[in-house]
Amino acid sequence: MGIASATIDAARPRSRDVHLLKWRDATQLFLPDGSQLFDIDQELAEALTRALESDDGGGAVEKLLAELDVLPVSDRCSSLPEDRRVRSLSLAVAQSCNLGCSYCYAQGGAFGSAPKGMNLETARAAIELMLRETEPGERANLAFLGGEPLMGRDIVHGATIYAARRASERGIKLSFSITTNGTLITERDIELFDTHGFAVTVSLDGIGAEHDRQRPFKGGRGSYVRILERIAPLLQRAHLCQVSARVTVTPRNLDLSPMLDEFIDLGFHSVGFSPMLSAPDAGNEMQYNHLIEMLEQMLACGRAFEARTIDGERYPFLNMLNGLREIHRGTHRPYPCGAGAGYLGVSADGELAACHRFIDAPEGAMGNLADGVDRVKQTAWLQARHIHAQPGCRSCWARYLCSGGCHHETLSRGRPACDFIRGWLHYVIGAYGRLARARPDFVDQIAR
Repeated sequence: MGIASATIDAARPRSRDVHLLKWRDATQLFLPDGSQLFDIDQELAEALTRALESDDGGGAVEKLLAELDVLPVSDRCSSLPEDRRVRSLSLAVAQSCNLGCSYCYAQGGAFGSAPKGMNLETARAAIELMLRETEPGERANLAFLGGEPLMGRDIVHGATIYAARRASERGIKLSFSITTNGTLITERDIELFDTHGFAVTVSLDGIGAEHDRQRPFKGGRGSYVRILERIAPLLQRAHLCQVSARVTVTPRNLDLSPMLDEFIDLGFHSVGFSPMLSAPDAGNEMQYNHLIEMLEQMLACGRAFEARTIDGERYPFLNMLNGLREIHRGTHRPYPCGAGAGYLGVSADGELAACHRFIDAPEGAMGNLADGVDRVKQTAWLQARHIHAQPGCRSCWARYLCSGGCHHETLSRGRPACDFIRGWLHYVIGAYGRLARARPDFVDQIAR
């Protein structure tokens, strides 16, 4: 049995209320309720193991938890969020793209319709909607997406300057982000990103030819060399902005460790991997065997992260850093993200969507800028997408960390990645325990 398969087996749900993790001479108890993590002794570990193996419908486990005074709170997070004010927006400033990625959820950037772009009036109306729902002193975020957002460069610049001024007038702390393919970045853009402290995410799917196979220009020419030329000055000059690399993993680019090291060496502040679970072309979607291989690769990257962190090196593997932060904070959430609640996407035409992936999709429609957020649709969305409403999730120990997975992916394809996600979370929880012993100073830092 490979390491990934063994990890998946160890992560298999045996109880909805507890999960045991064993490594070397240590055992940890993870409680989904509040994402609590405890080091436990051998005697308790053996008692819990016996309780988990007994066939009594969970009664033995519940009895032990009662003795430990850690019974789960059954109604935690059961209600819908009361605060549904929109404090984060993504603007589809350009529903078009200069690349021809076959796996693109936006179908070439145009979301299945004719290419179109947002005008500045629409962008300003969206910004005003967000700022109206944000109180002075609170934080808000404005994101630029597409398609390729820099095909609407003037709107990105104009909207940023307008939003920064209006937020300052209202005493709102506004942050900016952009996801770009990197081929169109200019000196003017770099100045904007750094002046306003953007979080810049660049899509890269491999090194050289491997990337070019996944993300060519629409005419078929490779884009990798062009991207490196355009992002080099951004990486060199970035002071206030953070520049990350995001790798979409398909069956064709599963060798992750070399990519991670290459992109870190290029100077990215962080590098993260995301499996392609739902694509217009099923050949680009990750199947179970691909997810097993991806987990094998992720575990190798995680082990490298642990070793380098213990040696005092910086190794910005984003999936690992995010997972460790979630464990440290005791994350317990009924939704995987703010989609449909505090976060909405805005189409080029001013239509509101549950998130950027539901632009022009009726199942994610949330109103429009002229009439405002459709609260009836928003409530129905939040009821349907709550973790307690998801089939299969109620019995899973990882439910409040995973929160059911990306809404767009699960609505399109279901949940083919549960074993992968549980296996990764099982590993990260164990790594948290190991790092807490070896580098307690680092564990304290990651929460900041």
